[in-house]
Amino acid sequence: MSRCNTGGIAMKPEYDFEGARANPYAKKLRKPVTMNLDIDVIDYFKSESARTGVPYQTLINLYLAQCAEEGKHLTFS
Repeated sequence: MSRCNTGGIAMKPEYDFEGARANPYAKKLRKPVTMNLDIDVIDYFKSESARTGVPYQTLINLYLAQCAEEGKHLTFS
């Protein structure tokens, strides 16, 4: 392999992916969204974040994923 001008190793002209396996995370792609959440909801998840060490946006995603997995439905009173 030859070196490129920046000191790194140059790419090969061709790579063999015969034994490669599929990316296990490809089905778990994320999409950024903008949401308006109540301040007390954000404060709750931020306090849970401080308690657990998990980022609050991750906690919100985990909770929503759990609701979807369990097939929870909203009730309005």
